[in-house]
Amino acid sequence: MTLPTSGAAPISVGGLVGGSDSMLLGLTCLSVLSLLYAFFVLRPRTKGGSSAPPTVTNSPVSGLPVVGTIVEFGKSPVKMVQRCYEEYGPVFTVPFFHKRLTFLIGPEAQEPFFKAPDEVLSQDEVYGFMKPVFGPGVVYDASKKNRQVQFQSMAHGLRTSRLKGYTAKIERETRQYLETWGESGEIDLFHALSELTILTSSRCLHGDDVRENLFKEVSELYHDLDHGLTPLTVFFPNAPTAAHKKRNEARAKMVELFGKVIKNRRDNPDVKHSDGTDILSIFMDVKYKDGSPITDEQVTGLLIALLFAGQHTSCITSTWTSLFILNNPEIMKRIVSEQMDIFGSEPDAAVDYKKVNEDMPLLHNSMKEALRLCPPLILLIRYAVKELKVKAAGKNYTIPKGDMVLISPSVGMRIPEVFKDPDAFDPDRFGPGREEDKSSPYAYMGFGGGMHSCMGQNFAFVQVKTILSVLFREFEMEMIADKVPDIDYEAMVVGPKGDCRIRYKKRQSSN
Repeated sequence: MTLPTSGAAPISVGGLVGGSDSMLLGLTCLSVLSLLYAFFVLRPRTKGGSSAPPTVTNSPVSGLPVVGTIVEFGKSPVKMVQRCYEEYGPVFTVPFFHKRLTFLIGPEAQEPFFKAPDEVLSQDEVYGFMKPVFGPGVVYDASKKNRQVQFQSMAHGLRTSRLKGYTAKIERETRQYLETWGESGEIDLFHALSELTILTSSRCLHGDDVRENLFKEVSELYHDLDHGLTPLTVFFPNAPTAAHKKRNEARAKMVELFGKVIKNRRDNPDVKHSDGTDILSIFMDVKYKDGSPITDEQVTGLLIALLFAGQHTSCITSTWTSLFILNNPEIMKRIVSEQMDIFGSEPDAAVDYKKVNEDMPLLHNSMKEALRLCPPLILLIRYAVKELKVKAAGKNYTIPKGDMVLISPSVGMRIPEVFKDPDAFDPDRFGPGREEDKSSPYAYMGFGGGMHSCMGQNFAFVQVKTILSVLFREFEMEMIADKVPDIDYEAMVVGPKGDCRIRYKKRQSSN
């Protein structure tokens, strides 16, 4: 399960704007800060001895002493990581206030990150800021034994036999949504696919009773939960802000709402509330290894966690995939041809799991390529509970206990030695004869990797490919802008920044 990480938040230095007196005060404060910072933060950089990674202290972006790297990181973490990789190599450490951030870039350096057990590289210390969103006793706040049970129940709800049933649900929701488009028009694709993603997710995760009767309330509460996750949340998850207040209220209301749904289902077992394949029905029956049942609050927290893990990533990935295809006439022609070969010329031909899973290699590889170019999470983070040994580029490094250890999919999947012409959209790089994603272990990180790889990746492929299969068969489309939007690295989960509007016209049936 992969959850949003931070690092893209702009950082400002107070007191350096607004007149000479303010500037003088700011510089005086900055001098004191620099001395304290150098003593208490940079002083530990010798940890790890002679095999310690090189420490980054310079920054060409900012002339500020000592804290320049922090300012640079705040402006553009991806650009900074790329610069440091080019200057310092695949392993380097950036002091960041009272923390040490050690980056591992490239397949060889990244391998220990994905292979190390939780006893060496832990998630708990990193993602504790999600507790106010998910609630107590859920995922990162759960004991190791209870978390294993929670993850097992998630995996049970996302196994192949259930994905087969989800495919039809996703198709039905997609067709109902597209009926509102009419014969032709213009639409913001990012907004539309965001709505469609949560509609299809609700149908599969929550069940028919929630989707039919409570969807509006659930989506509004999710909106407040989502907007309650800000860059400040990462450092001060309980800061008394308006966004956090709405977040807390939304979670309480979500617990109350799903508590009523759960009670109604349990009190009326003979009534068909859903077809039984939704993940809510699985969570309701969870029992921990000590025999205690899961609480209604924890059930709600797990549903929220799944929505957070999938909503942004799926809608962003479906948007990027669509825009890259539309921006490449040759690829778009091949995508449409692939769909016609599978379904014929009838846009309303039914989708099934086998067709989505096995018969759409170009659409599948286009989605993988969109994830390579625009991974929703620019940083994945762990906490070094113990020393970690890393070998890369012929050198041996020792990462000391207490470091925050990071990889950057945004940088790691654009290394030209791994992916040829890395800035180009080329889905064929994953096809037979090339398979660049398999050239090195852990080269491709579209869904993470190793023991913490995203358990929802199969659901994501089914969800996105089903939606796009229907979309490309139902409509002829073209981008209004003359280029693909930029990547919004200032967002918590990065998506497109720019014009995502398209023109569309309904395809004519052959009948």
